[in-house]
Amino acid sequence: MNKAMNKPVLAVGPFHPLQEEMEYFQLTVDGEIVTDIDVRISYNHRGIEKISETLQFDQVPYLVSRVCGICSASHPLAYINAVEEIAGVTAPERAQYIRVIINELERIHSHLLWVGLGGHFIGYDTVFMWAWKYREPVLDLLEAITGNRNNYGNVCVGGCREDIPDEMIPKILKELDTIEKKTEMLTKAVLDDPVLHARLKGVGILTKEAAVKYAVTGPTARGSGIAIDVRHDDPYAAYGDLDWKVISQPEGDVFAKAVVRLLEIFESIKMIREALKKLPKGPIAVEVKQIPPGEGCGHAEAPRGETFHYVRSDGGNRPIRHKIRAPSYVNVPSFKASCIGQNISDVTLTLASVDPCYSCTERVAVVDSHHNIINDYEALLQMSRDKTARLKKEIGAPELKMEES
Repeated sequence: MNKAMNKPVLAVGPFHPLQEEMEYFQLTVDGEIVTDIDVRISYNHRGIEKISETLQFDQVPYLVSRVCGICSASHPLAYINAVEEIAGVTAPERAQYIRVIINELERIHSHLLWVGLGGHFIGYDTVFMWAWKYREPVLDLLEAITGNRNNYGNVCVGGCREDIPDEMIPKILKELDTIEKKTEMLTKAVLDDPVLHARLKGVGILTKEAAVKYAVTGPTARGSGIAIDVRHDDPYAAYGDLDWKVISQPEGDVFAKAVVRLLEIFESIKMIREALKKLPKGPIAVEVKQIPPGEGCGHAEAPRGETFHYVRSDGGNRPIRHKIRAPSYVNVPSFKASCIGQNISDVTLTLASVDPCYSCTERVAVVDSHHNIINDYEALLQMSRDKTARLKKEIGAPELKMEES
């Protein structure tokens, strides 16, 4: 019970069937209506930024592809964009097109995954089974091109590691035709279903003004009528050479976010077809012998929105600072605007509507109002050990002894 407000508090998480990852939402409710929400992250911190400083520049893409399995193309590409900025390197044109193809295949599989889970969350398991079935050929294509269904490891400083052979292009185009037809059927089923309209329209509305206030990005912003997209606004790779449009919907509700993702699949298919048609001849990488001192900021439009990677070099073979800001880090706080006033039964769906990736958002640091770090990892570790020692003393626990067998 929240004594200050004399209203009950409902806990969602840290473990909950709706959440694929560990996070905690504390809902203050008045009957069935949510009056406040508190979001608590950092249940799954893995120290990726710090680990990056121990790896060579060309090893880091393998690490950051594991920030998120669904963004395992966009995180490495944002990092590579930052490093290539420091080095003053431009990847060959063929590599730029391959980067687009890989990232758009990933966007298709990510959006289909979300649509399937969305159907599952509201009890439409047929939608779940359809979407995930149609997603399989996309993963098969990624495996055929890169060798992996996820964590592709295809991008490197100066280009790409694996080429797309000319003989593979007809297979990719054929699979795209099938994926497009199946997605058209799925999209029509969603757009025409009166139950889905009743269940999703007007639910979890994030107004355009609130979206700007919380600086949301990706489909979360585009579902609120803000047509922002890094691929269009600040083109990288070969996006500036392709003909496509930014999809947006003005309503800001869960239904609008679903429509944006479904329609974006068709734009991704369109981009891949054009990229394959225009795929230039030539090398897929240039040799980069050294990363000079300097700093760079690379970004990419991940399936969930804009992701940033800041990298600093001192001229050695490892980054001395690597900072990551994933889209979920700005999208998650918008729950304050979209969940308050909603029915409890709609809140979990609203939480899922931004397609949050909590492992992307984790941080461990305590700072003051001047952004000075008060406690770093070592200090927090020592605090933990001190508390253990204090509790052992209070309860009179004996020392733990290990006996050799």
